[in-house]
Amino acid sequence: MNAKIGILGGTFDPPHHAHLIIANEARIKLGLEKIIFLPNAIPPHKQESGLASNADRLQMLDLAIKDNPYFEIDDREMKRTGKSYTYDTMLEMTKEFPNAAFSFIIGGDMVEYLPKWYHINELIKLVNFVGVNRPHYDGNTPYNIEEIQVPAMDISSSLLRERLAAGLPIDYYVPEQVSKYIKEHHLYE
Repeated sequence: MNAKIGILGGTFDPPHHAHLIIANEARIKLGLEKIIFLPNAIPPHKQESGLASNADRLQMLDLAIKDNPYFEIDDREMKRTGKSYTYDTMLEMTKEFPNAAFSFIIGGDMVEYLPKWYHINELIKLVNFVGVNRPHYDGNTPYNIEEIQVPAMDISSSLLRERLAAGLPIDYYVPEQVSKYIKEHHLYE
């Protein structure tokens, strides 16, 4: 029997409750055995943020998911030099886990961006894309993707970084352990 594995990629700069809810809802609704969080170093569609180091983002993500036995982290993209491409990562993962069926979970903003992804026509043969509704995006794409609905949460890492830079609290937006880590390490100030 094939293992059903969900992949949730992102910068997680910082990780927040919407990431966790999306991952958990996808796991439940798609009957996935686990969700692998795939933090990337330099996403091709973004400039280098320079806001939190890879080590800080990895530690915050670990703190955010550590109590969920269905969640784990794969940091291979952080270890790569240069840009991280989902195609390269999934090519590696499908070779490592030949009996796994991968569901790659993306937000509505990324659904619309799919035509610009590196080697997208090959990538869609390796993974089942799962689009999650996200406020302000309609999720239109020429590709066949599975859509799931999750509770609407207009939370983004960029919003949290803006709040922190303005001296505003982010309590209740992120797990308590993540909030403590951010304060203790003076991130995003």
